[in-house]
Amino acid sequence: MQAPKLFSSDMTFFIRITFGTILLSGFLFLNALAQSNRGNISDMPEDLSAFIQKGMQDWGIPGMSVAIVHNDSLIFAEGFGVKKLGEGDAVGRNTLFGVASTTKAFTATAIAMLVDEGLVSWDDPIQKHLPDFKLYDSYVSENITIRDALTHRSGLGRMTGNRIQYMPNRERSELVYRMRYMEPEAPFRSGYVYSNMMYMVAGEVVQAVSGLSWDDFVMSRIFEPLGMQNSNTTITGLSERSDAAWPHQEIEGEIVPIPRRNFDNVGASASINSSAYEMSRWMRFHLGEAGVFEGERLVSRGSMAELYREVTQLPSSDRLANPSGYALGWTVSTWNGRTIYRHGGATDGMNTNLILIPEENVGIFITTNTFNWFMTALGHTLKDFYTGISEQQNWHDRTLQRFNDRKQQVLAIRESLHAGRAEYTEPSQNITAYTGTFHDPLYDEVEVVLGEKGLELHFWGDETQIADLKHWHYDTFRAVWRNPAQREKFVWFQLGEDGQPDLLNVRFALRPMLLQVGAYPTNYYRIVGYKRLK
Repeated sequence: MQAPKLFSSDMTFFIRITFGTILLSGFLFLNALAQSNRGNISDMPEDLSAFIQKGMQDWGIPGMSVAIVHNDSLIFAEGFGVKKLGEGDAVGRNTLFGVASTTKAFTATAIAMLVDEGLVSWDDPIQKHLPDFKLYDSYVSENITIRDALTHRSGLGRMTGNRIQYMPNRERSELVYRMRYMEPEAPFRSGYVYSNMMYMVAGEVVQAVSGLSWDDFVMSRIFEPLGMQNSNTTITGLSERSDAAWPHQEIEGEIVPIPRRNFDNVGASASINSSAYEMSRWMRFHLGEAGVFEGERLVSRGSMAELYREVTQLPSSDRLANPSGYALGWTVSTWNGRTIYRHGGATDGMNTNLILIPEENVGIFITTNTFNWFMTALGHTLKDFYTGISEQQNWHDRTLQRFNDRKQQVLAIRESLHAGRAEYTEPSQNITAYTGTFHDPLYDEVEVVLGEKGLELHFWGDETQIADLKHWHYDTFRAVWRNPAQREKFVWFQLGEDGQPDLLNVRFALRPMLLQVGAYPTNYYRIVGYKRLK
């Protein structure tokens, strides 16, 4: 299968050496790993930069940034490629990327600071600090703790998927309120169910206890002491003049720039923007004498140990990642006998892989401005190198083959769904009968309006959340978002006793099988039944 087609020829900005030279460098890189002497671990693998450039070409990655630290020193920090296709500005080590869910460790660290001050305990019930907080069950509402929220054992899952776009123009307080209508995916404390929303709640605890918003607390208590001067907690902090990467996504086989979208209301789960250089300072804070940065202790030994203590068992769904458990903002696993603390991140067009190897005092940060599996392959390759694995695997080729195989499988499933479409059908009602306002307690209101080109879905009174309805078959429509990064979803109307559309069902894809193919097919979704308001 061919690599995704790029939007323009701007890849020439970062492929500055010939393909043959890069290919040779890739072989030299793997050979250097196999023959490395770990007696001087600070030595970098030979031709690492060329290896990265080759991977970017194979995966169609516009821009990328990598940092490696060892023994409290930054030993590698480089940017590659371009910030935005079509413009050509080069990525540097100070270029900001959305680091997505690696934000969660910052939120957990903020709580650790409050624990040190005696203002909270890890096992405080959330209601102790947010008295109006309620969930689906009174027992869970009264007993769910801060630790439960930070270790994904609440039983509550995702709202609208990895890209966490849920009522983006509403206040955090409203989202917290609406969580009482959210049904669980698993019993309370029975296992791991990933929840961005519970990290948002943890951010609200920070504000309730400290008197500072989660954003201001992270800025003043973490960014400033670590010298992370350019990092911020909101996409609204970026301007056209900012040294910041632009998100990209593969759509219909073509990698294109996509709009930036604001998700400040769930900021504590995924909203930080930072750079390779500044994230190297964050990694140094966690390595060596954890909690100490440049001689100043910011978090106690005991609280730092709690951050890394495994609480919730992870499912063994990814053999390559060798998952073990989830701690407080970190996954815990092993690699070549070493303990690994890690977290990935994915928001619109931004993908991050952050790895700590505390026994080797090594930290690795990889971030890109489009979704890809290469950053995982590079992470595995560097883990091999820094843990002294002598039998090197070609993670790049192996991972690329897995991705290509997976893409073909998912494309085939998507085509089978299309083949199941009933041709030559018409809606059962006159098109105007479908218009109106529909409501769900958790997902609030969606309005169906008749526009110039047909029916439209307007979510949450937000002009950035509009989808055009294209008739599929019978009373089913495909909702195509105006923002192409959001792709599409299926909706269908059900008739009431009066023979008129009474219920609007919306299938939210919580995790597509492969986003490069589309929002569907998906085997993890939620169907929301919006009732028509009379």
